[in-house]
Amino acid sequence: MVYRPRLLTPGPVELHPKALEALSGPQLHHRTDQARAIFNRARSGLKAAFKTQGETLILTGSGTAAMDALVLNLFAPGQRVLVPVSGNFSERWAKIATEAGLEVVRRDLEWGKSVREEHLEGLGHFDGVLLTHSESSTGALNDVRALAQAFKAQYPHALVLVDAITSLFISAFELENWGIDAAACGSQKGIMCPPGLAFAALSPRALEGLKPRSFYLNLGAELKAQAGGESAWTPAINLVAAVAAVLDELMPDLSAHQELKALQTEILYRAGHELGLKAVPEVRSAATTCFWLPEGVKYAQVKDVFAAKGAVIIGGQGQLKGKIFRLSLMGYSDLYDAYAVAQMMREVLRFD
Repeated sequence: MVYRPRLLTPGPVELHPKALEALSGPQLHHRTDQARAIFNRARSGLKAAFKTQGETLILTGSGTAAMDALVLNLFAPGQRVLVPVSGNFSERWAKIATEAGLEVVRRDLEWGKSVREEHLEGLGHFDGVLLTHSESSTGALNDVRALAQAFKAQYPHALVLVDAITSLFISAFELENWGIDAAACGSQKGIMCPPGLAFAALSPRALEGLKPRSFYLNLGAELKAQAGGESAWTPAINLVAAVAAVLDELMPDLSAHQELKALQTEILYRAGHELGLKAVPEVRSAATTCFWLPEGVKYAQVKDVFAAKGAVIIGGQGQLKGKIFRLSLMGYSDLYDAYAVAQMMREVLRFD
């Protein structure tokens, strides 16, 4: 029997059975009617998930590819953007924008804190803001609806871009209704598929202001190709089939799924509280639980005791490396899994 550890990480995650079923099929050719039908089905499901009247595009790459593509195709070099940085993935927005030649104004916050409306005020003219909905490096959730609306009250012509990589499918999300112009996601998170696909959502307003650049991540070329059920370049088509299959299963009862994810996360935080662990985030995302390591306890110890129980967890990133550990039930799991992991925490996290 081949031993396979249980993934309790915020990506890759435990795969949905419908994804596994789709992936067990033969290799598809991406320039066939069968593949086009699958591609269109996946795009339609993603449009419903992002709640947009605009377009959703499927790119071969990780979620970071969608973030990169949005910055490259929606801003010109020299344009000024605001980036509130409160974790590793908001830091990534700042790095992407800098590499794209934008003028980046950072608002650096304590990691684990949530971005508030006052953090966006009084900083001069901006062409856009880059926000992170679920900052999975800290477990924090940002109220991107309030932030987008506050930002646009000051800068009505600016664009609001959101990293929804660990929030889509896990928490409520609405593109245009929340004042968001574009958002990014990836296949190895809340949609419970393998890594390899990135999703970019564009509102009608974003589509009007598209400034296509880049060769491979040219969203203008992708819009043209994907209108016909294909992509501009060879896609990971079998992964697209997995995404389409999961969306068919997930979307009709998405709110119940989101309620489950919120409850699972709460169960893990309760277990951590019982053990005397301190939560990292100020406002908690349903995607990831994040705890400070007890004094004198190294991350390697925690990782090893979970591994002995057959589970893979993950540590901190950036300035939190070696200071925290993270658990996630973002993948395919039910309420009983949450109680089982909570009991595992009680068994392995007693260091007295």
